[in-house]
Amino acid sequence: MPPKGDDSTPEAVLSEVSTKMDRAVEAFKRDLTQLRTGRATPALVENIEVDYYGSMTPLKQISSISTPDARAIMIQPYDVSSMREIEKSLMTSAMGFNPSNDGATITVPIPQLTQERRQEMVKLLKGKIEEGKISVRNVRRDGLESLRKLEKDKAISQDGGRRAQDQLQKATDSHTKLIDETGSAKEAEIMQV
Repeated sequence: MPPKGDDSTPEAVLSEVSTKMDRAVEAFKRDLTQLRTGRATPALVENIEVDYYGSMTPLKQISSISTPDARAIMIQPYDVSSMREIEKSLMTSAMGFNPSNDGATITVPIPQLTQERRQEMVKLLKGKIEEGKISVRNVRRDGLESLRKLEKDKAISQDGGRRAQDQLQKATDSHTKLIDETGSAKEAEIMQV
């Protein structure tokens, strides 16, 4: 009996590869929600780490986050004593926020993006697109190794191996294309004034 997790058929390898590639694309899409587009959205701040009683905690776990309008994010901490730490984390984040604190809530104004800042965001986006593609290619590489091992162990024929590799390449191409399309849509959103 093969050990658990052993991929003994090309179909099993391709199925696992497809699942992992889907996960890589989902992770890429989640990453994109943190890029600013000039419109307020809770995703811009929810994963900012806050020093909460000595442990780094995502903001979404210690506060309620809402967007009263397209130009502001409102943060209402569950524990009022964490206000100062939340404020500090927002100011030191890569997004360069300038929060205001009224004692009960923290308001984060989202200024209109300048053309220069938009171009910086697009550069950041291009890096994230490349990271997403690298994740997909790494999954393909692992799948290819599994298929070659099956071929070497005579579990599948050379023709079967070639067919499976073709399917692997098609899956890689479709996932890479999905990342490109998502990236292009995000770029258009960022550049939209």
